[in-house]
Amino acid sequence: MCADPTPKRRALPRGLGPARGVVRGLSLLELMVGIVIALLVSLTATSGAMLFTATQRQGIGTGGTLISAGTALAALRDDVSAAGLGFFGDSQFLCRRLNLSVNTTVLLNGVDFTPVSITSEAAGDRIDVLFATDVSSGANVLLNAPATAASAPLRSLLPVAVGQAVLLAPATPGDPCVVRTVTTNNAAGVDTPQSIEYANVSTARFNRAAFTTNPTYPDRGRVTLLGDLRWSRYRLVGTDLVLERPLGGDAVVLARNVIAFRAEYGLADAGTTALASWQAATGGFATLTPANLPRVRALRIGLVTRSTQREKPNAAGDCEASAAMPTLFGAAVTADVADWQCYRYRSAMLVVPLRNLVLGMVP
Repeated sequence: MCADPTPKRRALPRGLGPARGVVRGLSLLELMVGIVIALLVSLTATSGAMLFTATQRQGIGTGGTLISAGTALAALRDDVSAAGLGFFGDSQFLCRRLNLSVNTTVLLNGVDFTPVSITSEAAGDRIDVLFATDVSSGANVLLNAPATAASAPLRSLLPVAVGQAVLLAPATPGDPCVVRTVTTNNAAGVDTPQSIEYANVSTARFNRAAFTTNPTYPDRGRVTLLGDLRWSRYRLVGTDLVLERPLGGDAVVLARNVIAFRAEYGLADAGTTALASWQAATGGFATLTPANLPRVRALRIGLVTRSTQREKPNAAGDCEASAAMPTLFGAAVTADVADWQCYRYRSAMLVVPLRNLVLGMVP
């Protein structure tokens, strides 16, 4: 007889574990312990992720507010530093009054005029600046003969092109200046001077309105090349710092969550030229006039922004993000929210020299 070659497994006595080399599964207790540990790890990771996300969101909100405030101040600096370009000549302010229109709408009708001004409004201060875009606007040419309502003969070359704006000013300040769009440029000949025309046509946006006083400028009146005329207005609408363009164009929001926007004139003492003090748009400077314009040397501009992200209170339910509201130019700033302690605030300030005003009136 032949023996069975397959070895038979010997039965283990009762109570002994599995044979060596045999793999067994997890017990129920081990499985439950593993699940609990995994849940604890997951909860810890989730809490950390939530804290990181909240911190990141707070940082993004604060950073975005700082960037928008910086962008707004940069735009203000560029416009304010150009204020008055084109309105000065021969060491004097040419336009104590101004006629200005856009298409058929009269904007300034022979009223007192300054190329920069601060106006106090309920929401905050408003800044208006007017300036020419052509770099040669600091110079002007004389009229060769009295100007008419539609043309002006020039004593010397004015490098103007059709479609550009010019400023007509009297020989001595008094009558209103007027801004016109050139429709024809007649080059000088051997015996004839250069002359420009400013007809009332649909393509000439500064020629189409009539004013109460329409002066004809005498011989030796002045003509300045403006290129184009810009009027920028900065003001608060709610908590948005807005740039408006009274001469045409849509308003744009430069910064949000702005809770204070203020500006002051930097003044020289009467009879001097050095900047000596700062003056808000109140009292004798509530309205800037040609009489007190020569004392203005600079503008100081400040704003306060609030973070967009509200921070969580502490364990006692108290907010600790801010202990006190900031001040601006020494004056208190009023919060726009009741729980202001839950937000962070940033103050920014800018000082802009008014070079065109200073140089334009140097004796």
